[in-house]
Amino acid sequence: MLPTLRSIFQRDKAQANAGVWQTPAPSSGLRKPPPHAAQMRRQSRGIEQFFSDISGVVGLSVLDFAGASQENIDFLTNLGHKVYTQDLVRSLDDAFGSDPGEQMNPGRIDYFLRTNFDYPADTFGGALLWDAFQFMGPALVNATVDRLYEIMQPKSYMLAFFTSNEKAIEVPSYHFRLIDNKTIQLSDRGLRPSGQVFNNRSLEKLFSKFESVKFFLTRDSLREVIIRR
Repeated sequence: MLPTLRSIFQRDKAQANAGVWQTPAPSSGLRKPPPHAAQMRRQSRGIEQFFSDISGVVGLSVLDFAGASQENIDFLTNLGHKVYTQDLVRSLDDAFGSDPGEQMNPGRIDYFLRTNFDYPADTFGGALLWDAFQFMGPALVNATVDRLYEIMQPKSYMLAFFTSNEKAIEVPSYHFRLIDNKTIQLSDRGLRPSGQVFNNRSLEKLFSKFESVKFFLTRDSLREVIIRR
């Protein structure tokens, strides 16, 4: 049975209020953001395109990999959609720790997929992947994309962010919050090692089983990508 997002959010909120909020220790490859992490709001052509693509449709099941966020929950449910969430970046630390070699371990990859993508085929009409793919090595990202192809519905849409700096060894990680259908808020989570180099050509190859891949280049070195199943 698919878990309901509101029950997950209420559980986490109850833990926080009780003083038992549990946050796993960051891996040694993650540099902590400052105590008051920087936040910024900006327009997002990728977000605008994503919501334009699914406009006029209600009752979709949407994956949101930003973690449980009341802002995202409210925004998506107010559009008439069901929301299922996971903090995919945090799950990377839980599944693989700080050793990049573990991302090539078939057993750990299987655990990661079962933890985050254990849904029936053709379940989702949309997915907000955000920046998590940026921190996956080749074996893991290929397995994850194959699994997404199974659980996404035909003609569904996904949104992912990648750095446009192809020489970067470390790249910023963010919490993403939806403000409206054109605007997002980014909160700094610190620098993380990039899993590999992603450019337009490699992304087209990565999503070659999908119908189309569309790119939006932003001023802040983020490459926003819309993928159509």
